[in-house]
Amino acid sequence: MRKNFVLDTNVLLHDSAALTQFADNTVIIPIYCIEELDRFKKDLSELGRNARHVARQLDQFRSEGNLVEGVTLSNGGVLKVAFTNAELSAMYASSASADNSILATALDIQNGEPNVKTTFVSMDVNLRIRAEAVGLDAVDYDRDHIDISELYTGWFQANVPDDLIDTVYSEGSVSLDKVREFRQREEADDEESVEAELHENQYVLLRGRDRSSHTALCRCDVEGGRVIHLPRLRDGVWGIRARNKEQHFALDALLRDDIGLVTLVGKAGTGKTLLAIAAGLSRTTDAEIYHRLLVSRPIFPLGRDIGYLPGSVEEKLNPWMQPIYDNLELLLNLSRADRRDGRGYHELLEMGIIEIEPLTYIRGRSIPQQYLIVDEAQNLTPHEVKTIITRAGQGTKVILTGDPYQIDNPYVDSVNNGLTYVVNRFKDQRIAAHITLNKGERSPLAEAAANLL
Repeated sequence: MRKNFVLDTNVLLHDSAALTQFADNTVIIPIYCIEELDRFKKDLSELGRNARHVARQLDQFRSEGNLVEGVTLSNGGVLKVAFTNAELSAMYASSASADNSILATALDIQNGEPNVKTTFVSMDVNLRIRAEAVGLDAVDYDRDHIDISELYTGWFQANVPDDLIDTVYSEGSVSLDKVREFRQREEADDEESVEAELHENQYVLLRGRDRSSHTALCRCDVEGGRVIHLPRLRDGVWGIRARNKEQHFALDALLRDDIGLVTLVGKAGTGKTLLAIAAGLSRTTDAEIYHRLLVSRPIFPLGRDIGYLPGSVEEKLNPWMQPIYDNLELLLNLSRADRRDGRGYHELLEMGIIEIEPLTYIRGRSIPQQYLIVDEAQNLTPHEVKTIITRAGQGTKVILTGDPYQIDNPYVDSVNNGLTYVVNRFKDQRIAAHITLNKGERSPLAEAAANLL
């Protein structure tokens, strides 16, 4: 049965394609949303671009028919623009705000079509609560329906016969079907487990059934039908050694040149940024595979110019990039005498080995043969992440790191941020790899704080 979906302004600001995401149902935009969009149209950020795009779409649909009566969309749905003269009861409305007018419009539509289910869609938690208080069915907007608690981790554990692990060590790989068979048996015994689906470049810890200490770290080559044993990193990477299996998996993905996109997710202190920079320096300076290491973080908000701080671009970036500099200092293992003499990461910057680039100016660029690290990527929207990845030229490797539970951008959350979006979309791609790091290795204090606070 056809349904009515009334959209809040923040849905359109978050996803300018939201108008066509509700199948063959009726999408209704309260006219008060258009008034709110008008206030964003001159903004240089992602919000401004989405506001302008939605306005252009509505103008195109207006040329095809009457928006008040409804215009048929390409997916079979109907788009309407509605307004109401009704007002919310004084019991619910504290002021004549746009939110109250939007809720009143949704209520008017619901009362006018009692036989049609009307749903109010908003990304504003408080407004959803108010909508339900006045009798509306209110839901969040989640285009891809990603549950952060079930986010793809990039690795799994399989309990296999010990002789299978011996084969891995002696031959370097085993049949993927054998590992899949044992994993399916485990899934069948566990009612709460997910489907035993294997993805390209998914990592696996093989553990012996008879000897639990008999293990092997491997990765899945789904296309080749093999599970491949990972090489040992005896000497570490720029002095950094993997302290747990997830870090070993992450270093393998970061050092492989056949993988163009790596996403690392984890709480504070798990080593996401440090591992990425160490691998980048190794592939740039030691192996000379890439021309330079390009590091950036979102300067929030992403689209705002950084002209509020004095000095050159580099000087303005210093407060934002200090976490990157801290990691570089650790990798360089400088002594106190070196720091007094002024030696440090500045030498790498002057030699052109490392470049610090604000994401503000990345649109329109082409970045070939570089090792690109974007830290704190959870603060990016899906469209911003798309803009960054599509800048990658021939031979460029892109690394996205972040923690979906630590978001500063008020217009995204742990579910709809760009980092989570990329992890979900690229998990089956041979050119991409993902690892979720769970164990903090910064210090016992930092690990305790991340778990307890």
